[in-house]
Amino acid sequence: MLYDALADPDGATAADLLAAYADELAAAVDGADTSTVAAETGVDESTVAAIADRDLDALSTVRLTDAAAILEAEEGISADDIDAEVRDHLMMGMVTAILDVDTIAAEIDADLTGQEVQRMLEGRTRLTLGDLAEMQALIVDRSP
Repeated sequence: MLYDALADPDGATAADLLAAYADELAAAVDGADTSTVAAETGVDESTVAAIADRDLDALSTVRLTDAAAILEAEEGISADDIDAEVRDHLMMGMVTAILDVDTIAAEIDADLTGQEVQRMLEGRTRLTLGDLAEMQALIVDRSP
């Protein structure tokens, strides 16, 4: 599930993590018709097509909620539970790495405030896979 897309994340960059997310998501839609997947998941067809094509530029703007909807059938877990589990995993990683939202905001390239990072973690605003990859890479880098 996205947070464990890389078997060994040590030294992983945001680009490495985004590529791993792309592989996991593409496997979930492998061989399926993009319009069918879009209709079944409620995810925009162009987003599904970008996932199927492993388009990393487009994938970086995909919302976690859409990725969770794509993974729901593959994982056998509801999209809401996938979304919550990924966010929980980020917060637990922050504890391990001794990071707060202001530090994350200052260290990633997303041009966010600490308050915006907090809202993302709480699910009150959108969290893109690009933002997720950057946060996860920082957590991996700072974890003992």
